[in-house]
Amino acid sequence: MIVRNKDQRVAVLVDVQNLYYSAKHLYKAKVNFKNLLIEAVSGRVLTRAIAYVIKTDVVAKEKDFFEALNKSGFEVKEKDLQIFPGGAKKGDWDVGITMDAIRLGKKVDSIVLISGDGDYIPVVTYLQQSEGCLVEVMAFGKTCSKALTEVVDDFVDMDKAKSKFLLRK
Repeated sequence: MIVRNKDQRVAVLVDVQNLYYSAKHLYKAKVNFKNLLIEAVSGRVLTRAIAYVIKTDVVAKEKDFFEALNKSGFEVKEKDLQIFPGGAKKGDWDVGITMDAIRLGKKVDSIVLISGDGDYIPVVTYLQQSEGCLVEVMAFGKTCSKALTEVVDDFVDMDKAKSKFLLRK
């Protein structure tokens, strides 16, 4: 557990696909992004809140969702779903989130990474060791990389507050 004070500058980076699929598969629910941001900031100074999304061919439905994210306080960064010859699909923001975390790490006291993806371990250790930045992770513990939880300065297990973070259908 880390000390949080009202003067800390914080950036919140959300891997929307990671969170969406965890909530869908674990609980058959959607994520309450507004409450997520409130919890991530915890009364501190919000510098940036970015939600990273993948665009598919369900344009109307996605547009409403992206607008809802924006109204909840997030800057939305979009990337097209890649479809390869043979039909394989790929849609992730790992490198984009990593680059933004490195750029923002110089300007904030803490980065709140909302993802359980263990691929972020190298950027977490870089931010801690090279930038002196605290790194917090919020994710569903059941789908979060254990190795990631061990390297971050603080971990919020969203499984322990499902009613706060989930929207039931």
